[in-house]
Amino acid sequence: MTNASSNPFAVMSIDVEDWFQVENLKSVIARDAWNECELRVERNTDRMLELMADRNVRCTCFILGWVADRCPGLIQRIAEAGHEIACHGYGHELIYDLTPEQFRADLDRARKLLQDQTGADVVGYRAPSFSITDWAIPILQDAGFTYDSSSFPTIAHDRYGSLTGIEAGQPIVELRPGFTEVCVSCLTLAGRGLPWGGGGYFRLFPYGVFRRGVNRILNEGQPYVFYIHPWEIDPGQPRQKGLKRSHAFRHYVNLGRCEKRWSRLLDDFTWTTMADLLEQCSPVTNQAQSSESNETTSAGG
Repeated sequence: MTNASSNPFAVMSIDVEDWFQVENLKSVIARDAWNECELRVERNTDRMLELMADRNVRCTCFILGWVADRCPGLIQRIAEAGHEIACHGYGHELIYDLTPEQFRADLDRARKLLQDQTGADVVGYRAPSFSITDWAIPILQDAGFTYDSSSFPTIAHDRYGSLTGIEAGQPIVELRPGFTEVCVSCLTLAGRGLPWGGGGYFRLFPYGVFRRGVNRILNEGQPYVFYIHPWEIDPGQPRQKGLKRSHAFRHYVNLGRCEKRWSRLLDDFTWTTMADLLEQCSPVTNQAQSSESNETTSAGG
């Protein structure tokens, strides 16, 4: 990766989904019950827009199509505030639980909706729960996307997907000609990735420790990619019973402290969007994916 600027970039991203759409709550909130749940994503996202506006921060919003269908005014406000509109799929289905045909239909539905609402081309994608997989990449490119930000090259996780050839310490990788992967940030320790990109990890570690990790990544000359959800600044969301202890911990840990921590994070670093990052930085080439792409082309695929 090369950077035209002398300073590494810090990218702020928000996965715009509501509290009841999270995988940790899937065992107690059925998908067909979503319409009966209290919609809180609009108020929480508006609060985040307010906090960013106070600091002149622009971010990339990976928006769930289900939310866009029900909150078109919110999507308009996000776009009018100058934030990049990107896609989080439509129904928050894990990619590896879908067939390629189902995945393509979900993508097309969400992308068309977001483009119709904003009048802008939507070229970025992030998979629900980072559930990316190799076979999804050519489908994404064929659907009109030019980058994905779903790879979290970290230690084993029960939901995250993976991409061949992506390793910790490779933040921006060209998977195929014209298609780039922007990885969520990890700290590299002994060749392995320690998750440091946001979410529950951001809420769990003391803020000072987390900030030092971000500084370390930036001081190594690497871009930093952070993610957060609107429900993470909402300690008043309905509490669910009957969850596995690990799922309850992941979802609820330090919700009451998160808005203050995120405000400090906004203050402590200079933030930009995925689009700005990719405009300024040249990716390394993923040899494994490129070889596969060349073989497919040679075979007439």
